[in-house]
Amino acid sequence: LAALACVGTVSAQTDVTPAEPFKVGTFDIHGVPHVGVVLRDSLVIDIEVANMALEASPEYATVPMPTDMLELIGRYEYGLKYRLYEIVNDVVGNNRLSGSGRADYVYDVSELRTRAPILYPSKVMNAAVNFYTHACEGCTEEELQARTRERQENRGVPYLFLKPSRGAVIGSGQDVVMPYGRDRIEWEVEMAVVFGRTGKYISASRAYDHVFGYMVAMDISDRGGRPPGGNATRSDWFVGKGHDTFAPQGPWIVPKEFYGDPMERLHQSLVIDGVTVQEARAGDMIHNIPELIEYASSLITVFPGDVLQAGTSGGTGAGRVERATGSGYLQAGETISATIEGIGTLTHRVVAEESIPDDLSGAQLPSVESYRGR
Repeated sequence: LAALACVGTVSAQTDVTPAEPFKVGTFDIHGVPHVGVVLRDSLVIDIEVANMALEASPEYATVPMPTDMLELIGRYEYGLKYRLYEIVNDVVGNNRLSGSGRADYVYDVSELRTRAPILYPSKVMNAAVNFYTHACEGCTEEELQARTRERQENRGVPYLFLKPSRGAVIGSGQDVVMPYGRDRIEWEVEMAVVFGRTGKYISASRAYDHVFGYMVAMDISDRGGRPPGGNATRSDWFVGKGHDTFAPQGPWIVPKEFYGDPMERLHQSLVIDGVTVQEARAGDMIHNIPELIEYASSLITVFPGDVLQAGTSGGTGAGRVERATGSGYLQAGETISATIEGIGTLTHRVVAEESIPDDLSGAQLPSVESYRGR
């Protein structure tokens, strides 16, 4: 009985509905990463402090708050979401968001540093060439239609690759760094699917049961090929996809109950210095999100907080859309903004790595001068 009583004290009510939809993110508050609830894309609630205020009333059970986003995701469907609903209802219903009644645990987004929602996801899986327009970059409309019909008749299986997480994953507002000596850097806007449940061999029909929510992502890519001295006839995904800062994600996560079916709603775009270079909807996808989840989980087990990016559309690099720089690749000083309607916008400044230590060498690499192109 004592054990059952203890369980009861850590459970929120389960018949609660939120006063309004929300998102969740990670923000630096007084220099320390905190998990927050985002309302109206402009206000952040520090859930730890808000929960303490809520629990001061005896009608609310004690529910420990997560210390990071991975914990929030893992506990969300085990009662935590209802406590978040209660927090939202309290601040909205009691006018704690603005004016003289504003709570000290409510912040303007602009006051805080926005971090990647999941600081260190264990896996970042990416779908390569998963939009018909991306599979036919530079094609005429007639060529695109013919290539699309051909691919629709034989879609094959998805092509997935992994990106590093720590170092590559960055939050909105952080700089995208072009590595020293690498000047063919491209952009790709993508929807990121965040898993909420562990699973292996997940059928497409059950795929959304394993989803926690969605965020905006970019797959920044190095199209410069292998370094000098490498075999130029072979692709190198580590060089092409693995650099630091090449996996922007965020600005927050929309829990799935507030977004709906991405295959009906998805509308993504990317803008560079005011010029729209990419825009697409889900109908351009070769393999839909449930199919990607089924395929990925047939190969590896997915865990709460793992990320699957669904691919990008046409309009990447190589001068597809004329910009002020006249280049088809990113240039230092440009600003890139990726938007998914209903989720948010990632914005990043592009900077170039200007120097490296002079004493670098590599056991299996050509000389520093050759490797770095100087």
